[in-house]
Amino acid sequence: MARESGLYRRKDSRYWWIDVALPNGSRVCQSTRTEDRKEASALLAKLRSEAFRQGHFGVKPKRLWQEAVVRYLEVKASLRSVGDVKRICRILDPLLGKKYLTDIDGDVVWQVCEWLLRRKIKPATVNRYLAAIRGILRMARDEWQWIDNHPKIRLLPGEVERERWLTRDEANRLIAACPSHLAAIVRYALATGCRASEITGLEWRRVDLDRHTAWIDHTKNGTPRGVPLNRDAVAVLEAEQGKHPDYCFTYRGARIVGAVGNSAWYEAVKRANLGDFRFHDLRHTWASWHRQSGTSTDELKDLGGWKSRVMVDRYAKFATEHLAVAAARIESGLLGQNVGNVLRFPYGGERRQG
Repeated sequence: MARESGLYRRKDSRYWWIDVALPNGSRVCQSTRTEDRKEASALLAKLRSEAFRQGHFGVKPKRLWQEAVVRYLEVKASLRSVGDVKRICRILDPLLGKKYLTDIDGDVVWQVCEWLLRRKIKPATVNRYLAAIRGILRMARDEWQWIDNHPKIRLLPGEVERERWLTRDEANRLIAACPSHLAAIVRYALATGCRASEITGLEWRRVDLDRHTAWIDHTKNGTPRGVPLNRDAVAVLEAEQGKHPDYCFTYRGARIVGAVGNSAWYEAVKRANLGDFRFHDLRHTWASWHRQSGTSTDELKDLGGWKSRVMVDRYAKFATEHLAVAAARIESGLLGQNVGNVLRFPYGGERRQG
């Protein structure tokens, strides 16, 4: 009789169990985790009610944060940065793992933020966690339709963008301080803006020196892209020809595996007296040089393989050509005179005050 009602007891468990076909067509067989028959019946009634509302009124079933994380990581599995996302999700799991997505509101997000700050985590790092939460909730809403809305998550203020790039003289000092294999990589990075992994993984079959083009299939954002090679980049690759049958950049006849920022890199930075300078700052240097030379934001976005202008806009301050006309409006050639007392009119006339 109990089995017919959807509840039954098992010899190997002290709890009541559910075995029932729900109104939406799904079947549930699970433990109620309670020894009380009334509590088990209440749980069964709740499952039936939710299934009925889902099947007849389109009410979405509740989904756990952990479910969203599992699917999110599956979607992002091809990205090179998926390791960082996994690490963030592991740290967030004790706080969000057992919560339903619909229960994650502004208060919950702020509790996570406070918990991270109490652990002396810098605002910039806290923002990485907040961005991960926002990304998962946004995908659950927009792509999977698991939820209808999610809280608006603002990043913490006070985060300072890293402003580290080299002058031409500093770049020459760094190249001179590097061993030959590393100097080639640095020169190529400054010529193309490619990331370290994009350089060490570059294969000859993806390079066409006649067309001045290289192709990258494994990028940070998962989108393959072509890299136009200027004369500096071509010169670097021509010098590396014949050293390895497959890979463009090698060390002692073998492919470079692992991070470029090893002891050789830090020793070179130290010899060049560059202080706190990371390999990725070469990409910032490349982008800064482009903007200083007049490359437009859209051109730089395409050259660097960015999906949006958000990351590129940080380099806008290096381009002032479009403001040259505005800056010239107060030119007077009257150095040493009281320029403030001269009013100039659009038709070329002028009138002195006082």
